[in-house]
Amino acid sequence: MKEIAYFPGCTHLSTAKHFEMSSSEVFRALGYELVEKFSWVCCGTVHGLSTDNLMQNLAAVRNLTRAEASGVRELVTNCAMCYNTLKQANEMVRRDSEALKNINEFMDEEPDYSGGVEILHSLQLLLKIGVEEIERRVVKPLDSLRVAPYYGCLLLRPRDIAIDNPERPRIMEEILRATGAEIIHDSRLRYCCGSYHTVDRKEIVVSRISEIISAARRKGADIIAVACPLCEFNLDKRQKYLSSERIPVLYFTQLLALAFGNEDSCLFEKHFVDPIPLLKERGVLDG
Repeated sequence: MKEIAYFPGCTHLSTAKHFEMSSSEVFRALGYELVEKFSWVCCGTVHGLSTDNLMQNLAAVRNLTRAEASGVRELVTNCAMCYNTLKQANEMVRRDSEALKNINEFMDEEPDYSGGVEILHSLQLLLKIGVEEIERRVVKPLDSLRVAPYYGCLLLRPRDIAIDNPERPRIMEEILRATGAEIIHDSRLRYCCGSYHTVDRKEIVVSRISEIISAARRKGADIIAVACPLCEFNLDKRQKYLSSERIPVLYFTQLLALAFGNEDSCLFEKHFVDPIPLLKERGVLDG
């Protein structure tokens, strides 16, 4: 079993436990163990997106420093926000030696960071492992499901850290197609879900997800697949404010785990829109 240095982030140990468990089982089935190699802290989330204050990047760089000091050269995360925050901070200090010097001096109790860690999202790692390898692990094809991959903002913007073409991403499609699922496309599946407006401007989120879900429904999707805990929260939990027909929202790793025959790791009961009736109806869950 090959070990992969893994950054879980905060939500994976709490509200996104179903993302954490399903991803661990998926990588284990492919011969990889996700391992926390260092004592990590919160990535900094929205603070790390502020480019006008160098100190807002401290949390992200602190994690990179600890990873590098632990011998990590590639660091994988599932969370789109963690990926975006860590990746942007990494690229910033790599191109701005003065910023790196100032941060290293400020964090005088940590080893200096030299920029030697690469940040990967788990979708990128899966693509490196190979679609053919994923296909070989499928024991329960999802060919009765029509899945709409939803990318949101953080994996595709800004362009210089995007995991795929921001205008026509295919990475999640390629991976999910290996399960046998039919893939649904629509440009609105790249729209922002409303992000942290869910806290204080819920009406913005409800408006955004209404448009996204309606687009997926019109194209005939059964399920929306996501790669971000905040997107999952908004698209799933905020459906209670919609009058339209509901649609299950699952992490892409849950669909992979299901196809690999490990439904116990999916924790489907954690979703607001229950996917179990649909999955049983389509014959991918027993019962």
